[in-house]
Amino acid sequence: MDWDDEIDARGLLCPLPVLKARKRLMAMAPGQVLRVRATDKASIIDMPHFCTQAGHEYLGCDEVEGALAHRLRRGG
Repeated sequence: MDWDDEIDARGLLCPLPVLKARKRLMAMAPGQVLRVRATDKASIIDMPHFCTQAGHEYLGCDEVEGALAHRLRRGG
């Protein structure tokens, strides 16, 4: 799956990956996809929860080069 923008949040602890994702998503158009690379294991719980609360779509997560790569689609 392709993405429109990416954030490198490796090395950052909760809640910083989610806060950075929120800020970047607000600058994106509805329907665009953001990939967030994070090493904080709590992001597995935090990212889907954030998407549910904020009206975005959580598209899943893969492990890439020792980091979690979350994909989020900006809601309308």
